[in-house]
Amino acid sequence: MSLIELCGMESFTAPKIDRNFEDDISKFCGNFSCNMELGVPPFSNPMQLNQFSKDESGRDIKIQFDHGTTTLGFMYQGGVVLSVDSRATGGQFIGSQTMKKIVEINDFLLGTLAGGAADCVYWDRVLAKQCRMYELRNRERISVAAASKLMSNMVYNYKGMGLSIGMMLAGWDKRGPQLYYIDSEGTRTPGKVFSVGSGSIYAFGVLDSGYRWDLTDEEAYDLGRRAIYHATHRDAYSGGIVRVYHMKQTGWIHIDNNDCTDLYYKYQEEKEAIENRV
Repeated sequence: MSLIELCGMESFTAPKIDRNFEDDISKFCGNFSCNMELGVPPFSNPMQLNQFSKDESGRDIKIQFDHGTTTLGFMYQGGVVLSVDSRATGGQFIGSQTMKKIVEINDFLLGTLAGGAADCVYWDRVLAKQCRMYELRNRERISVAAASKLMSNMVYNYKGMGLSIGMMLAGWDKRGPQLYYIDSEGTRTPGKVFSVGSGSIYAFGVLDSGYRWDLTDEEAYDLGRRAIYHATHRDAYSGGIVRVYHMKQTGWIHIDNNDCTDLYYKYQEEKEAIENRV
């Protein structure tokens, strides 16, 4: 038995009149019609599908959960510091306390997750593939600006269809350290200080009081930890582990992970020591 017969592709070699080769390709491999090259939804608007909004009895499924997280990133003289929490929630239910909200796209590019966990993880994987393809084709790393534009363009195609993404891209390229904010509405903004998530208003309070361009590395790490900790202390949707990453000229490095409970006792001891001195 030939390979063509085994695969059921005899129609490709059969002489037929008015055969459209592109139709045959679409018939035998539906993924060819997808320009993203990676298993994106095979329908134009996922929000129009009733099977995602009703159960087997026809009752409405309450899937409009509140989203919560706290992520931040800021540039300073030593590069870019990213700090995030690790709590994943669905409404008032805690789904995980160990969610990894910083994704290593490559050695010189990091992405943070805020919004729908599945959306963020999936599209970060797509971006990582696109960045790797660019590197293979052009024999050089993709710039942070180009990577952020790729992500913005991809999610903009699904604007208004239910995606929930609010992410930061941090990296180091020929222009030095770069930090961008991208969301599911297609927004793409460069900046020096960002905080994304339900606890961001509390994190900004700490960042505004402690941020300087001439921070040392240790001061920058401590500022990131403190900002995330105070956000988790006041925002019920944030918590778990505080992760800190540093993007340097030589690539990213993982600084540490600290449990919020341990940070509470650490900062409480520091506060008591200061009060006793006064």
